[in-house]
This record gives sequence, C-alpha cells and structure tokens, in this order.
Amino acid sequence: MRRTTFAALTLTLLLSFLLQGNAEAQIFKKKLKEENLELRNQIDSLQKVLDKLRKESLLKDSIADEMIGIYEENRFKTAAGLNPEDYTQEITDSLLSIWYLHRQAKKNEEGNGYDMDSIRFTSNVPDDVMKARLEKMNSFITLPYNDKVRNYMILYSEKMPTKMGAILGLCKYYMPIFEETFNKYNLPDELKYMAIIESALNPVAVSRAGAKGMWQFMFRTAQLYGLEINSFVDERLDPFKSADAAARYLTDSYNVFGDWNLAISSYNCGSGNINKAIRRNGGKRDFWSVYDYLPRETRGYVPAFVGAMYAIHYSKEYGLVPANMQMPAQIDTFEIHKNLHFKQISELVGISVDELRNLNPQYIKDVIPGDSKTYILRIPYNYSSDFIAHEDSVYTYKASEYLNPQTLVNTRSSSNETYSGGTITYKVKKGDTLGKIAAKYHVTVNQLKKWNHLRSTNLSIGQKIRIYKGGGAPTASAAKSASSQMSYTDYTVKAGDSLYSIARRFPGMTAEKIMKFNGIGENIKPGMKIRIPK
Repeated sequence: MRRTTFAALTLTLLLSFLLQGNAEAQIFKKKLKEENLELRNQIDSLQKVLDKLRKESLLKDSIADEMIGIYEENRFKTAAGLNPEDYTQEITDSLLSIWYLHRQAKKNEEGNGYDMDSIRFTSNVPDDVMKARLEKMNSFITLPYNDKVRNYMILYSEKMPTKMGAILGLCKYYMPIFEETFNKYNLPDELKYMAIIESALNPVAVSRAGAKGMWQFMFRTAQLYGLEINSFVDERLDPFKSADAAARYLTDSYNVFGDWNLAISSYNCGSGNINKAIRRNGGKRDFWSVYDYLPRETRGYVPAFVGAMYAIHYSKEYGLVPANMQMPAQIDTFEIHKNLHFKQISELVGISVDELRNLNPQYIKDVIPGDSKTYILRIPYNYSSDFIAHEDSVYTYKASEYLNPQTLVNTRSSSNETYSGGTITYKVKKGDTLGKIAAKYHVTVNQLKKWNHLRSTNLSIGQKIRIYKGGGAPTASAAKSASSQMSYTDYTVKAGDSLYSIARRFPGMTAEKIMKFNGIGENIKPGMKIRIPK
C-alpha cells in the first residue's frame, strides 16, 4: 500500500514538474515569437529605407564593382575617335570621386586604388621645390600647399602618366575654348582646370547621380542656366555651351561666398552644403576653416584642383607627354535650319559619323533638329568647302531613310550590334568588358553571364553577346531561339587537358572558338566544365 502511494506521489510530482516545464516552455516560445515578429518588422522597415535609397541613388549594385575599371579604360575614347555611345550611366564619374571609389577596386599597374584620405605619397622632388613651383605659377586663385595638396600634386604628376598624357592631349583642343569663355566673364583663367577634375575632359561623361558632360551638370541646374535638354539635344554635352553655363554658375557662387576656393567647392557639393559648413564653423569663410565640415569628396576637391593644375603646368618636368587624341586643329561652324542627320553629312561630305559625334556630342540621336530652330554644326575646317558645296542638297539626301521615325528610334546603334525581336546580339570589340556592356544596355553583369552561359567575365574580341532588351528574362520563344543558336556539347576538363588538345577531339573546332564561346582565357583546370559549340 505504501509502495503504491509512493509511486502515485512520485508520478504526481513528475507530472506537475512536466506541466510546469511545459508552461514555461510555452511562455518562452510565445516571447520568442513576439521578439521574432518585432525583429522582422524592424527588418522590413529597414528594407524599405534601403530600397528607397537604392532607388534614389540610381546606382546598380551589380555594376558598381566593375564601374571603376570601365571608367579608366574608356573615358578618353570619344576624343580618340570612338563611339560616344560607349559612355553611359554607371560608367563615368568625376576624377575625384573615382579615387575615393578605387578603395573598393583592385590596384593595377597605373597605381590606382589609392585611399586619398589616408595615404601619403613620397616623391623624389623635395617639398621646398614643389612649394616653390606652386608659388611661381602666379595664380589669381590662392593655391595652398600642405600635405593634402601635396598628395594630389604627386598623384597627378607622377602616379598616372598614361591618363595625364591623354588629358594633356585633350587640353590642346578644349582649353582654348574654356579660356575664351572665362575671359568673356572676366573670371580667373585657372578655373578651366576644374573640367579635368569633373570629367577628365570627356564631353559625354555621365556620373552615377546623372550629372552629364564635361562640366557635370545635373538636369535641374542645367535648365536653370539655360542649357537645352530634350529628346534630340542635351547641351550639357556641348563643350562650348556647358563651359558658358559653368562660368555663370561660378560667377554666382563667387558673388555669394567671396572666395574662389569656396566657389570651386560649391560647384562640387552645392552652395547649401557650403553654407551649412560655414554655419557649423562659426561663420568663417575660407576653405580650410570649413574643411572638416564638408562632404568627403568635397574635402578633396580643392587639393585635387591644385594637383591637376600643377601637373599640367609642370608636365615637361615630369616627363608627361601629350597623347595624340586625333582632334582637328581647326573647326568651322555652320548654322543648320532644317532637320539633318549625321549620316547625310557623312555620305555626301566625307566626314565620319564618329568625328561628327566627337565635335557635336550634344546631338544625342545623331540628328540636328533644325526644323524647330537654328542649331550649330561643327566640322573640321578642311571639310568646310565640301560642306558648302553640298549644303543645298545635304538636307534632302536620303531624308526619307535617315529622318523617318523608325530610323530615329534606332539611331546611335553601334555597328557591333544586331537586332532580332527583343534581342540584341553584341559583337565584342577591343576594350570591351562585361561591365561596360552591361552599363551600355542597362542590364547587370550577372544577367549577361546567365544569358550567355559565361563562367567568368573574360571576353574575346569578336565574341557575340546576347542581350535581352529591358534586362528582363527572355521570353520562352526567345530562350528557345537562343538555345538553338547556341547549341553545344558539355565537356569536363581532365588532368593534362589544354584547350588545344580538347579542340583536336572535335572536328572543325579551335581553341579560340572554345574561348570565345565560353568567355574564358587559355587557363583551365581539371573538373572545370566547358561547352564546345556545335
């Protein structure tokens, strides 16, 4: 009896303990569920904020990693006679912001990748020599000398000879334009060097934020200063008119701040940020007093301006050689009173379309909309006589072909691209990268890799890249078409294989074809899967 009673008591206690434990467990689970729900709500709220910021920034994350390298490879090509269409959003930015962004990119042989906030360059040129040279420049604008300025002086004069050579080549063409413009407004001649910092003298540069042209005007500011922007014309890209607008902007800024270094800084970050920095500093109106209160990029803007000016002025002392940028020594201007396509001019007068684009980058569709008002056409001086001879007939020449609505929709398409339905087939040319192609067609690198079955970002000249308009997933019919046109045999690389030995196993195949089809180089590893085109 006692044994039974003890057993029952034991069982009761055990059940009580288990029930209590279960109750506590339920309370714990409820509390955990509530905390998880709260955390999820916080995450959702944060995600909304991030999505908003991402949308406002206009920066495609997938392109960001390759943007810097693309910029460095391509920013001078327009002036060298290549297609200005290569310069699109996500590709170019101011030289200054590029140096800051380089901390996220790989270093190359030019010495890029510098963190200008922390690095201290060394130079064989003594400090006192550099300081004395700066003083000898007799600049109307105060040119300070300190560690920060010195860093940029060394950067531009010693660390990037190829880039500075290209800039020097472009200076021969563009600086006289700026000098005349700033002289008209009685402004310091030295302000012309700001264009180097803004765009590396690339007239069709486009920043991450949407600023365009050599002087990097945002849409609203451009309109405020009278620059025309419509479907056919973007005068932010016109070196003459954008320089004029920049001169007027700088005049207004100087009238507000009474200091050229602050006026220059305001060009980078806006007068609002400068005024805010002045208020936070107790009202002092000089650049170095407000330095710590400025946005990071703006803090380096004046030092970069001084550095670029110094490097250009003493280019010979540093062995910097101007590159031949193939710009005409003289140009002539004509008033255009009717709609006119670049191809009409090219075929009748003999000027290449690329050269017309280089001299007239503001006509974004290769069309001068002269029916609406009078516009200016710039051509090399040596073609002036031929243009005059054909001026009466050039407007009617193939007008129905080049000025019809369908043609206008597809203008500025590269000879490297073909269209089929909603699909573009792009033929890789020298200097192309996946990031560059992605930026041009407003898609992502990952999309290009997926659509073309690429395992790496390596490309070969002549390789064909399939692109789906809008960046959306291909339709079923398009996918089927792509698959039929890109039939292949899978092959797993074995030990001792080379692309050349693999190619010999497939009749009519070459190593070069395999590399182009897979977007790879010669280096392969055992276990790697490649595709052999049929």
